[in-house]
Amino acid sequence: MTTSTAPRGARHCRFCKPPQEPNDYSLFLRQWMRSPARMGAIAPSSRHLAEAVCARVPERGEPVVVELGAGTGPLTAEIQRRLGGRGRHLAVEIDPLLAQRLRRRHPRAEVIQRDAVHLRHLLDERGIESADVVVSSLPWALFPTATQHQLLHATATVLAPAGAFTAFTYLHAVPLTPARRFRDLLADRFEEVVPSRTIWRNTPPAFVLHARRPRP
Repeated sequence: MTTSTAPRGARHCRFCKPPQEPNDYSLFLRQWMRSPARMGAIAPSSRHLAEAVCARVPERGEPVVVELGAGTGPLTAEIQRRLGGRGRHLAVEIDPLLAQRLRRRHPRAEVIQRDAVHLRHLLDERGIESADVVVSSLPWALFPTATQHQLLHATATVLAPAGAFTAFTYLHAVPLTPARRFRDLLADRFEEVVPSRTIWRNTPPAFVLHARRPRP
């Protein structure tokens, strides 16, 4: 006769399911509730918005693509699809839980858990002189003036002379002072800024700002 030495409650259950990882929406909402100013939205970007934001990512050559505020990874997935294993893709995400999930899902991307204001230093650490494209999911319309200046300066200083920067803003934020200030800053830092059509198939509706050729 044998007896089990396993502690009470530690027996294996054939019918018990292992704990499941929360889906993207649940995780995004949970992190938003913890820090709404950092997340900016209550849901991940849709596929339609991701395609519009990443339209400048080259589908040839060996480009360096930097992603700011990668979140749960809708833009990360689109960038990876467009690169197809070429070039380098740096995904910067300040939230540790989101960064951890990004590393598991997108091993080809170089996920960096840091604040995007240190972008120049992050590229220098990796021996990268400049980026061909910078795409952003950061909530620009929620940032104070000083933060907008810091982030946009960091972005412009890492872009190649012919580089492109894309960001999006939500339709409801257009009349807000920080959103208008961000667009003015883009016009000051880039020679060309072109808005996209409204992307209604996103929650909430949004549009993309395509900026090219950073000013010296």
